[in-house]
Amino acid sequence: MEELKEYTISFSGLKLGIHRFDFEIKKPFFDHFEYEEFNDVAVDLEVILEKKSTFLEFTLNYSGTVRVACDVTNELFNQPISGKYNFVVKFGEVYNDEDDDILVIPKGSFEVNIQQPVYESIILAVPLRRVHPGVEDGTLKSEILEKLEELRPNYSEQEKEEAEETDPRWDELKKLLTDK
Repeated sequence: MEELKEYTISFSGLKLGIHRFDFEIKKPFFDHFEYEEFNDVAVDLEVILEKKSTFLEFTLNYSGTVRVACDVTNELFNQPISGKYNFVVKFGEVYNDEDDDILVIPKGSFEVNIQQPVYESIILAVPLRRVHPGVEDGTLKSEILEKLEELRPNYSEQEKEEAEETDPRWDELKKLLTDK
């Protein structure tokens, strides 16, 4: 995959110590990865790079919103996300990104691209189950919710009592467990 140049950090001219970089993540960033779950993205990313003599330590702090579809109603809403991700960049013979927390780049490199860790950390910050806040508090009005309410089974009190009654054979078996 082609690297996005704006997420390439040149560390060769930096002094040892802490350096800060700020990015604003928008939808085209995720389009580059062909990720189509988000309809819109507004995430602020702060990258803290601590340059040490033998390795680089990165901390990604991000917060913002992603516009996603509700799993219940398919209505779009802004899902707030935030998180923090730490990883280390070491120098070795060949490029290796198999470990999630350690990125190995060839000796003599003067820059590192952080687009993949940024992408993965933001994707993982989004909840698996996306429910519109209006569904949870009951304020959302939609045709889908009305249809779900219409199709909800209505049990009478007698049906609820019958469902709660147990088979007497099971009751006798349960007594065996308590008689020990």
